[in-house]
Amino acid sequence: MPRPFVAYLRVYEPLSSFDSDVADRVRESVQKPQIDYSTVADRERDLWFRSQLSRPPALLPGELTNGSPSPRALRDVLVLSPSSVPGLAGSEPLVCPLDVRARAAAALVGFLATSQEVLREAALTVPADTVREKATRVLAELPSGAVHVVSTTWTVPLPWFTLVDPERRHLVLATRDDPRRRVCWRVAISDARERVGKAHELAERVMGDQGPTKVLQDTGRWLEHFHESSAVELDYGGLVQLMTDEQLQEDTSAADVNAIVDALEREDVEEIAGRFERLRDFWGDLAVRERFN
Repeated sequence: MPRPFVAYLRVYEPLSSFDSDVADRVRESVQKPQIDYSTVADRERDLWFRSQLSRPPALLPGELTNGSPSPRALRDVLVLSPSSVPGLAGSEPLVCPLDVRARAAAALVGFLATSQEVLREAALTVPADTVREKATRVLAELPSGAVHVVSTTWTVPLPWFTLVDPERRHLVLATRDDPRRRVCWRVAISDARERVGKAHELAERVMGDQGPTKVLQDTGRWLEHFHESSAVELDYGGLVQLMTDEQLQEDTSAADVNAIVDALEREDVEEIAGRFERLRDFWGDLAVRERFN
């Protein structure tokens, strides 16, 4: 079974930044790591399937039938060494909880806010007010006030590339069905905040507060929830299954988006148009796949 066609933006916080009641569970996972980038998508999918196959089905993945969080799911974390993040010092492990239960709760809140009543009635097996109350309560329980992972299907939001240094791409080529196949970038959160702040200021000045500007604003606010010694990771996730080796090797998305930010500062319209055309051509193939699926 292929991995989900999902890309991720993750924050890894120092182990010591977690509250004591959370740190003990996290520390156990750090000492006995069971999940890495090659298995994380399967784990998230497994949690979802389990929630829907249980009797009665659970409202959220990663919780018990009584609605409380599953102890096993609370220990689901990815672990990163600071040495793998440019510009980040220290030896303390960096930890990214998957937060699958809370991410599903956030998705439910968004669904309730944007869907039409007929769709809500068809999709939900319990009253919408009950779902909203439960999802809001789960989100309020997050120690940092925000999930450590945000994700998107079929594509990567172009504003995400403003967070990273194009030269720091990590590329692993393997067969398309090999879970080790990967494209990602890692950056210290202080650098990511500075980069997204600059991009947001320029985008707001040129394009107003809609579209990419809103994404940049939301991303910047999200990053403010985490410890100053954290790391940020942009990961193509399962999207690498949809691209050839040549496409991955020749992908200049991060360079193009950062060049657009610089061109906005210079008001170089020709440069902006050329870079956007290249991005449209590269990501257009995935947009077509999404439409057919």
